[in-house]
Amino acid sequence: MIGRRARPRLVQPGVVYLVGAGPGDPGLLTVRALEVLRQADVVLHDHLVSAEVLAECEPRARRIDVGKIGHGRQADQSVIERRLIAFARRNRRVVRLKGGDPFVFGRGGEEARALRAAGVRFEIVPGLSSAIAVPAYAGIPLTARGISSSLAIVTGHRECPAGEPLHFPLADTLVVLMGVANAREVCEAVMRSGRHGDTPAAVIERGTCAQQRVVVSTLAALPVAIARESVKAPAVIVIGETVSLRSELEWCARIHSLPAAV
Repeated sequence: MIGRRARPRLVQPGVVYLVGAGPGDPGLLTVRALEVLRQADVVLHDHLVSAEVLAECEPRARRIDVGKIGHGRQADQSVIERRLIAFARRNRRVVRLKGGDPFVFGRGGEEARALRAAGVRFEIVPGLSSAIAVPAYAGIPLTARGISSSLAIVTGHRECPAGEPLHFPLADTLVVLMGVANAREVCEAVMRSGRHGDTPAAVIERGTCAQQRVVVSTLAALPVAIARESVKAPAVIVIGETVSLRSELEWCARIHSLPAAV
């Protein structure tokens, strides 16, 4: 067990809890997330939520996988929202469990709006986003005095009209989520936005988990490195000068005996 608080707050029936499961390491769950999972009647969870995190659910809880797999099975968002509403109206304690944070590319805002429109009460339980935690586990600070004073977190999914090039904001450090499949397009777009090709870059596969693997390269060479090392999702891309600090600050493999970085 991960740990218990002496007097957990009650989880109310008829309420939907939009819960962030964090980036993968079950030790990074919040205390409130554990309270909610351990009292829930129904848990609708993302595909990437780990078995270790799901093991913290109330044993009698109904667990439903409603996850979306990149370039694979896709759960219909409207169906997910209808199920949340239906379970809440049956006076169940309902958890919508998402990887990372529900409000960081997690569609939590959409689900909260659907619940509010249906007159269903909800609570947001923030989670530690992979955009923050995964670089930290790789020994890459996102800001550093004299090196990086601005940060942008973006999605690597194409969201602009077909045929139009991707554009990324100018920031000292850029974190790209869900960008491995489109790594070449992402890196080219970042360079078009003004970043030099020799800017340090890294991709972290399965960050915070025992299978964590880190590939360090340059912005221009990163797509080739990703292909060469067969990096797969889930993975986080970090672009910026702070990546060069990893050689000094890498810690996770030494403490947890994770696989050595590539």
